[in-house]
Amino acid sequence: MKIRKYIPLLALASMLLGACNDDFLNEKDTNSYNPEEVWNDIKLVDAYIAYLYRDTFESWPVNSGNLADESGGLYDQSYITPSSKHMKPWNYEEIYKINLLFQEIEKGTLSDSQKKYVKGQAYFLRAWNYFRMVVHYGGVPIIKKPQTTKDDLNVTRNSTKECFDFIVSDLDEAIASLPDKSEGDNYGRISKSIALAFKGRVLLYKASPQFNPSNPYDNEYWDEAYTANKNAKETLEALGYGLLDNYNDIFLTENHKEAILPVIFTNPGRTNGRKEHSVRPITESKNGTGGDQPIWRLVNAYPMKDGKQPGESMTYAFDEQRFWENRDPRFYSTIVYNGAIYELSGKSGRRQYTDIELGTTEDGFGKTQGYYRTGFYSKKGIQVSLPQAEVSLNEVDWLEIRFAEVLMNYAEAANEKGLQGEALEILKKIRKRAGVEEGPDGMYGLKNGMGKDEIREALLHERYIEFTFEGKRFWDLRRHRRLNTLNGIMKFGLEAKLNGEVDVDKAKVYGYLPEDFTYKVSRLIEKDIQTEGGGIQKLTMYMPDTYYFFPISLDDLDKNPNLKQNKDWGGDFDPTL
Repeated sequence: MKIRKYIPLLALASMLLGACNDDFLNEKDTNSYNPEEVWNDIKLVDAYIAYLYRDTFESWPVNSGNLADESGGLYDQSYITPSSKHMKPWNYEEIYKINLLFQEIEKGTLSDSQKKYVKGQAYFLRAWNYFRMVVHYGGVPIIKKPQTTKDDLNVTRNSTKECFDFIVSDLDEAIASLPDKSEGDNYGRISKSIALAFKGRVLLYKASPQFNPSNPYDNEYWDEAYTANKNAKETLEALGYGLLDNYNDIFLTENHKEAILPVIFTNPGRTNGRKEHSVRPITESKNGTGGDQPIWRLVNAYPMKDGKQPGESMTYAFDEQRFWENRDPRFYSTIVYNGAIYELSGKSGRRQYTDIELGTTEDGFGKTQGYYRTGFYSKKGIQVSLPQAEVSLNEVDWLEIRFAEVLMNYAEAANEKGLQGEALEILKKIRKRAGVEEGPDGMYGLKNGMGKDEIREALLHERYIEFTFEGKRFWDLRRHRRLNTLNGIMKFGLEAKLNGEVDVDKAKVYGYLPEDFTYKVSRLIEKDIQTEGGGIQKLTMYMPDTYYFFPISLDDLDKNPNLKQNKDWGGDFDPTL
């Protein structure tokens, strides 16, 4: 059962935040609520916190795979520039609201325990917002109080190290203030468990090659990354968190032991977090499609069911014309291929066709109506039972942190510490849960005797498969400084062509099987094309070294002349540690 304590309070929170200005405490009445009494009433404070949650946490990261080698989008030189709007989070509005809470809650009459709980959540939310900016830009201005027009608003950037220290300090405050778990009516609220897991993620980034290019895998920060992630793993396990037995259940069930930080969706109230209307094939959707369509590179990355890569298995031969056979079970939980059973809208026995004859130009491979069709669709997080007219009513919770990430973060840090045995045990545990065959050597398809470099590659590849379309691939490659593996690549799909003439009666009952087609790997874009905005869509991906830190927006630089631009974008600020 879904518990949705926050939703009814959001309208009130929005109203209250509308009064958050320099005269907030001097207002005698705000739409029948006295702002002076807000911080005396736990229900109103809860409403305020609920609104901060909505400001801070995003929904499913649909189309994030376009930036990497998961889905079909291609980006050229015009995508990220100082004047473009892409990759430019500047979360100071949210930070202002959080700082306002810290200032005003002390003037209220809530009990000490209530204040401690509220402030613990706020510390986490502030850390989250700062981390998001630091990952994009490196160091940013640290602001600890709500600024007013009386303050000097032309602040300077703090160093990246100072920002990481500040984020960790806020997380430590949250860890010390919050209950171990959030259950029952509080499910979805920040807890000590969530803060511990997130601290592990933060320190993994701090130690990463992204922030330490001159000493990527042997710097001093790996010690604290290992300690934090080991502590998170062991503490969460002791509290009952763990991997679900069935990978397929992660997003098909809710409020389970793998859900660390859920962003909750419910109908009625808050729906369409998965943006299912843009992920389903158009014949079973509305108002557009094209999101999260797997490319051939991703499909081909899934191991065989013995854990060996396609073409390397001695047990399961790989044939491009029967590519769907004998794959890692996570393949079938995620990838919809031509002729696969995909019972959308409650249609029993329905198969998804992506050739032009049976799938038509709406669902079939190629380019039509401005959309690319890769020959594949994603089923992760899709509520297949929803009818076409109601696809935007999906209520699948988004798991911003799940226990598999805690394990994988720990394994990465352990490997860089030289503890290859610990890292391998995590890899085997992840593959065992996935349903990969153990094999006679008990290695689940992994190579025996791997060293640090090989395990690092195995972990990065495992994350590619485990977290497909969960918004991690681009950021994983970026923090490892592997964007060069994307720069210049072409993206391919798989074109299906029915063998013989279409039997209309057979097609009506979804009688054609995957083996009734011939397959051809084909480019999604065959030549440079002009976009609707007048630009040129290039044939290949553009991912230069300057993307390891993005430029601060020219709009923000114009507002504050004391901000320095990053050194790779015309400034002299060094965002590395």
